[in-house]
Amino acid sequence: MKKYTLVGLALLALPFLANAQATVGSLLTLVGTTLSALVPLAIGLAVVLFLFGVIKYVTAGDNEEGRKNGRQLMLWGIVGLFVMVSVWGLVMVLNTTTGIGQGGTGTAPTLPSVP
Repeated sequence: MKKYTLVGLALLALPFLANAQATVGSLLTLVGTTLSALVPLAIGLAVVLFLFGVIKYVTAGDNEEGRKNGRQLMLWGIVGLFVMVSVWGLVMVLNTTTGIGQGGTGTAPTLPSVP
């Protein structure tokens, strides 16, 4: 069974061989684009987690266990938001301080070629 799974995964990876001549710069651009698309999703997830905790806390009523779970979700939502926004702020401070700026066209190192 393992052999068939491995063969199936190898067959699924075949289309990626068409992009085998990708450069380091294009791979870095792909990673950067993917990460910049995931950041708003992560922040949205933290906000939803916080709001879900608020709803659980309010609807728990006299149930101490439900209120405790709601407080825990609110706490982790706030911690997640704080960490993401503070890292984002730190990156902006470093960009401004060093003069790098956001985005831009950097030059990627080239790999030596065999003649």
